[in-house]
Amino acid sequence: MRIDIITGFPGILEAPLNESIIKIGRKKKIVEINLYDLRDYTDDRHRTIDDYPYGGGPGMVLKVEPIVRALRDIFNEMPREEARILLPSPRGRTFNHKAAVSLSLDNHLIFLCGHYKGIDQRIHEFFEVNEISIGDYVLSSGEIAALAIVDSVVRLLPGVIKDIESAWSDSFSEDLLDAPYYTRPEDYEGKSVPKILLSGNHADISKWRQEMREKDTRERRPDLYENYQKSIK
Repeated sequence: MRIDIITGFPGILEAPLNESIIKIGRKKKIVEINLYDLRDYTDDRHRTIDDYPYGGGPGMVLKVEPIVRALRDIFNEMPREEARILLPSPRGRTFNHKAAVSLSLDNHLIFLCGHYKGIDQRIHEFFEVNEISIGDYVLSSGEIAALAIVDSVVRLLPGVIKDIESAWSDSFSEDLLDAPYYTRPEDYEGKSVPKILLSGNHADISKWRQEMREKDTRERRPDLYENYQKSIK
């Protein structure tokens, strides 16, 4: 997979993209991640990437020209029709695990990182841009939202995580939260690991974990549990 991130603030992204699971994916060459600094696509001496909104009002808006230039630069290297352009935005569809799975099957993702009040709307007139939201709250940086999506997608790529079954059985698969997990020591200050997990009976353990997944989802996320119930009918 190739992931390109267009940003006016590459410093927000550089360290997280070189740590943990994403670092492993890049080191194994399973995913290639490139940062495109919007300021490199400006044409004034101040390297301006934003301006005041037409019609007045508070805040600043990212200019359309640097973004278009950056995208065209990418498409000089890669086929335009194979790329999915994503814009983290409160106006987008809510991102979830199923969306992460879908994106993990793509070969080329491009993220446009908004800032301030957002991006000049005319970007949609030049390219097909998919707006996507990571939740009903506002961030000062689209880079943070892009990082969350990149992390959730990269970890699903075969070979990034040693045990891919671990990734595919995490919370939100099958519309269920994951079961609780324990590790050593077996007893800590009087708090013990459930005996079923020490039994060695894998069938019973699997049954217990499924029961816990359903119980926790029913209690903590009734909306997810309702979807789960519909899926098994």
